[in-house]
Amino acid sequence: MSGTRRKAILVSAALVGGAMLMTACQGTDKATDADAASQASPSATSAGSSTGASTAGTGKGSAGTGKGAEDTSASGSGSGSDSGSGADTGNGKREPVEQVCGANDISWSTRSETQAGGYILISAKAKPGITCYLPAALPTVAFGSDGTEAGPAEQSVGEQIKLSGNTTAYAGVNPKTTTTDGGKELDSIIVAVGADDPNPESLPVDTITVDKPIVTNWHTAPTEAVPFS
Repeated sequence: MSGTRRKAILVSAALVGGAMLMTACQGTDKATDADAASQASPSATSAGSSTGASTAGTGKGSAGTGKGAEDTSASGSGSGSDSGSGADTGNGKREPVEQVCGANDISWSTRSETQAGGYILISAKAKPGITCYLPAALPTVAFGSDGTEAGPAEQSVGEQIKLSGNTTAYAGVNPKTTTTDGGKELDSIIVAVGADDPNPESLPVDTITVDKPIVTNWHTAPTEAVPFS
């Protein structure tokens, strides 16, 4: 091989090697530049992450708003139901139902009166610590082993009475409204707050003759509880 040709081959090999070395250096420089750009601009990455979190937060807030709307609807339904409860007073209003007195909630007493031909005055007070209501209805008063009941002495029922503390309610019983001889001789009466009272009370009285008895409504004054027949 001639010297000139050998020299040409060596020059070509040197050129190819130099080109390859330059290409490798350029690739390394690009990678290095990309890393440097990433490190120099952390705000771009943070901005992307923040935007994603914000979007997720907005979606969660929407779900919360929908749940709140459902809760408000349920609350409105419950309020409507409550407003319809209670007892109808007859004037378009409804009042809360209060505890009705039972005979065992009451301290009872009786005494004989001479007015209107003679009658028995029944007094009723709530026991200590008890507050209850005597309903606007006739007291249940019965006599003897056969349970003869007293009829109404008044044409209409009275008003509900709240018993508490020293408040006293009165009812008057006329055991005999007939003018003929006869009747049952008894020395006690049975009182209850309504026919369904499970605990009626037996109250002692002087010996009385019972024949077609009558009883007044409950009153807050003893003078209003005179059983005129």
